[in-house]
Amino acid sequence: MTPEEEEKIKHAFKEKDWNEIKTFDSWAVLKVVAEFVEGFEKMSRIGPCVSIFGSSRTKEGSKYFKLAEEIAFKLTQSGFGVITGGGPGVMEAANMGASRGGGRSVGLNIDLPHEQGANKFIDSDKLITFNHFFVRKVMFVKYAQGFIVLPGGFGTFDEFFEAITLIQTKKIEKFPLILVGKSYWKGLIEWIQNVMMTEQSNISAEDMELFSLVDSADEAVENINSFYSKYLLSPNF
Repeated sequence: MTPEEEEKIKHAFKEKDWNEIKTFDSWAVLKVVAEFVEGFEKMSRIGPCVSIFGSSRTKEGSKYFKLAEEIAFKLTQSGFGVITGGGPGVMEAANMGASRGGGRSVGLNIDLPHEQGANKFIDSDKLITFNHFFVRKVMFVKYAQGFIVLPGGFGTFDEFFEAITLIQTKKIEKFPLILVGKSYWKGLIEWIQNVMMTEQSNISAEDMELFSLVDSADEAVENINSFYSKYLLSPNF
């Protein structure tokens, strides 16, 4: 642990007077509101889109990089735009595919101390950089008509479970939620089914139907298209 990190921990336990609390918290609220306002203003004009999640560490040319690019391209051919976290890896691949397909390419970047800068395939008027993860996650969910999740780390898992929780609790509609890469997700799905559902009864059997598992770009896009064809809906841009 660095001296700076130690100081932050010590500061959290330090007693603060009312004026200090009021001043700090008031500014924090204003910063959060400002991020929401910018996000709502820009995102409300993007049209039908699918959020694509996945690792920032996925290397260009790798299996899942190519798959993300192909999925995004095929989505644009079906009339959808693409929303990503705006960074490298799977996010860059998806923005690249959307750009190649002539569709809307949205990037919700996050300001991090060491890892992420925005990729070059995001439309210039559709790049937003956030300081707060929770504000960014609202934008991923509020303006998406579906979710596609490729292999990733803690952040990707957070986004997947955020989406499935909101669908399960009916806070959002039951939009398509698709995991891509059967070999990657197999262990997690088995644990959810065998331990979380069967052994501990923490979810119901119906909850296993809130997402689908596929291996190819065609399967992923077909899941999105077939869902909306049931309601005679299609993108109009």
